[in-house]
Amino acid sequence: MDELGTRAAALVARRPRDARLRRIGTSRAGTPLWLLSVGHGTRQALVVAGPHANEPVGGATALRLAERVLAEPRLADGADTTWNLLLCLDPDGLRRNEGWLSGPYTLGHYFRNFFRPGFLEQPEWLPDGAEAAALPETRALLGVQDELKPFFQCSLHGVDVGGGFVELTRDLPGLAQRVAHTATRLGIPRELGPYDTLYWPGLGPAVYRIPPPSRGDLAAAITEAAVESTWFHPHRHGTVTAVIEAPMWGVAGVEDGSPPADPDETLRTVSRTLRHDAGLLELILARVRPGLGDWPDAARLLAPVDDYLLVCPGLADAWDPDVHDQGRPLPALRTAHLAALRIAGRRLALRTAGLLHQLVRGAGGDPADALPDLDRVIDEWCADYRDGCQARWIPVARQVEYQSRVVLATFELAAAHAREASRSGERDWCPETAVPMPLE
Repeated sequence: MDELGTRAAALVARRPRDARLRRIGTSRAGTPLWLLSVGHGTRQALVVAGPHANEPVGGATALRLAERVLAEPRLADGADTTWNLLLCLDPDGLRRNEGWLSGPYTLGHYFRNFFRPGFLEQPEWLPDGAEAAALPETRALLGVQDELKPFFQCSLHGVDVGGGFVELTRDLPGLAQRVAHTATRLGIPRELGPYDTLYWPGLGPAVYRIPPPSRGDLAAAITEAAVESTWFHPHRHGTVTAVIEAPMWGVAGVEDGSPPADPDETLRTVSRTLRHDAGLLELILARVRPGLGDWPDAARLLAPVDDYLLVCPGLADAWDPDVHDQGRPLPALRTAHLAALRIAGRRLALRTAGLLHQLVRGAGGDPADALPDLDRVIDEWCADYRDGCQARWIPVARQVEYQSRVVLATFELAAAHAREASRSGERDWCPETAVPMPLE
């Protein structure tokens, strides 16, 4: 975490006329929130790194983008644009992931040291609207959005296991082709059916449109993400937002567009596995919880555990062809969708097991004798990712290059659209009404 600020300060010292660094707020633990600005254009682009604590690639991408913009004047002065790069939106959460950030980059090491706060503590979400935003990180981002009124906003995310994809609040024609070209050049699998976009309109392979926000229960918010958020907040200023996902462990199966042989049986297996894993973890949690005592950090780790276990039954039912709500049928599924659902179910179980592992270690001792059971399931489920899904680590430099290239491609298309809209007299970019995928 500290390295991001140090490297940004060194860049500003090297190019003080072209780059500035300022503090836009402070995290709950007192960590500065740094905004690095490059260029002097009248139009503003905003890039938000580190919105999720376990997705560190965005910070390195932000620094890479700053270097690219400084090296290529066409991206700043030539485009009449100032680039504003928020180096990390959740620095406190990122610090909690430092146990795996320096390697070794194995699935077991990652999940045993994984941290992501409970849903109510994730700073991009606005569960009660912008006016009621409680987190200082959220308020800082909202303030920057209203100050800059960016024509383009990019939120940098990471997929732990799977493939790369892009989510947009407005269509940018031509982006899917550019993503495909970049992914092919760098050997990054494209995710053709992420589980949280299952009902979203597709804008092209691995590009999806985010539905307009609506308020719902916690389970729907976690699993569908169509909630009030900082992605949509700046649209009053004519902003288009892109959420760019880059994978850490790539799985080729998530870009398999072929029709599956027996999708219903695969769905039954995925749902049955998720129910079994969640039930097992519920039993372990019941053993572990009494032994936590007054450990002050327990609440921070229990919040995401409770969130994950809350949504597991509903997800298993939603994916089960024998149980799911017939009023909202599953869309036609390709092999890529089934691979993504298998990965997603296992991800929920592994994250929960990893957090429980940290709870036991942090509380001191293991009166419930839970660590052997947790080690067993973590090793077994990671082996399923590694051997069953063929998950392979993608070097950090390649993750960063992929994400930065997709950011630049998205920026160029957004800038072109902004110029066309200006010439045509179009005043702003309002999100279009989302059409459920089954009705397209």
